[in-house]
Amino acid sequence: MQTGSVSPGSGRSSAHTWALKPVFSARTVGLVILVLLVLAYSAHRMQLDDLVGRLAGMAVNAATSESGDAAADPGEGVLERMFPLAIAERTPIDRIADFDPEDLPLFAHLETAPEEVSTLDPDTLQMTTRTVEKTVLVKPAGYLVLVIRKIIETIEIALWASLIAVVMSLPLAWLSARNYSPHWLSYVTARSGVSFLRAVPELISALFLVLAFGFGPIAGILALALHSAGFLGKFYAEDIEAADKRPQEAMRAMGAGSFATLRLAVLPQVLPSYAALTLYVLDRNVRMATVIGLVGAGGIGQELKGRFDMFQYDRVGTILLVIFITVLLLDQLAAHVRRKLL
Repeated sequence: MQTGSVSPGSGRSSAHTWALKPVFSARTVGLVILVLLVLAYSAHRMQLDDLVGRLAGMAVNAATSESGDAAADPGEGVLERMFPLAIAERTPIDRIADFDPEDLPLFAHLETAPEEVSTLDPDTLQMTTRTVEKTVLVKPAGYLVLVIRKIIETIEIALWASLIAVVMSLPLAWLSARNYSPHWLSYVTARSGVSFLRAVPELISALFLVLAFGFGPIAGILALALHSAGFLGKFYAEDIEAADKRPQEAMRAMGAGSFATLRLAVLPQVLPSYAALTLYVLDRNVRMATVIGLVGAGGIGQELKGRFDMFQYDRVGTILLVIFITVLLLDQLAAHVRRKLL
């Protein structure tokens, strides 16, 4: 395209030619095609094409099968067995040590329920099944109370892990900040330690800590605390490095030392960010505490794994619902605290 312009005082027009830059160059198109080919190859290796085929088959079966079709999705039976959720706890009295029928727990009562018992017939040497009447102790909200106790233990694990992580990460952040670390060797060492703590997943460290400290919350607290300290140490240090330099220069001009400058000129700037990061870590630790419980590190995850292994899906459904409500409430609480601080 050509445009004409008149130079002042000359009276003559000069022509200038310009061209619109293409939106996609040949190099960009080539890179996009290369990325798509790599993604297609990776999707085949990860069996994503098989996933798409399975989902399409499930959709076709759901659209064509009748409600009483025996070839329904096998996962549907698991979902059906989750409901109704388990609220009460029913325990045969012959499994309760020193049971006293005159001293029942609050709101508990006794019921007689049929139970199938398999025994070996000595005459035919065949297993026979017969129905016997057994007396059971029924606690109307017994299992729900147990799950609530376990979720409280999970929250305690997350709280202690977050507290220990904050205490560990503050000196690590000071040593990992390039502009405040006292020596380059301490900087490299602290950065390496923070990277190592962050690189080891909680589940892996929980496996080793369970071997060292046994089953229980101690292994869970330490596993979450070590990983969280690596996470917080990195981001605390980056906030220190990114803080506004002008208040720091003013403090140094007045003769303040490094620690005083960090405390008076940097900490007020980074405190809201520190609070937001700490609340995020606490929220994450609550969720991760349910996962590391699967390897015996305490909390509700241990109860979840045990009930799942025994195919007690009604109790699994109760646990999952309580975990969801807990995470939702903690998220709302963290959002409220964050609005107050920021």
